[in-house]
Amino acid sequence: MGDERGSAVAEFSLVGVLLTTLVLAVVQLALALHVRNTVLDAAAEGARYAALAGSSPAAGVERTRELIGAAVAPSYGTDVSAATTSAAGVPAISVTVVTALPVVGLIGPPRGLEVTGHAAVESVD
Repeated sequence: MGDERGSAVAEFSLVGVLLTTLVLAVVQLALALHVRNTVLDAAAEGARYAALAGSSPAAGVERTRELIGAAVAPSYGTDVSAATTSAAGVPAISVTVVTALPVVGLIGPPRGLEVTGHAAVESVD
């Protein structure tokens, strides 16, 4: 038993580092999923806003930027575009956001995440 003296301290240190790394990885994954879901929701809301009768794709882009700026950070809403498309023969608006994928905190590759929201265009006739 004499040769195992001090091994509990070393074991505790190694297990502590391993568990801390695991917890931080799970928290980072949760942050990345949160940012993805938030940006996707903002793109869908921007598409719905642009598809309203009397609205425009530019208004949808601006709405998407506002939502992303309020929920995540304004820097995540710089590359937003809208286009008129067709889904199953119905006119639609799509809003696409290309932004950073957070890898360490909110820092990550600048064009690592691309999401698109769609909405059918409303008409007043």
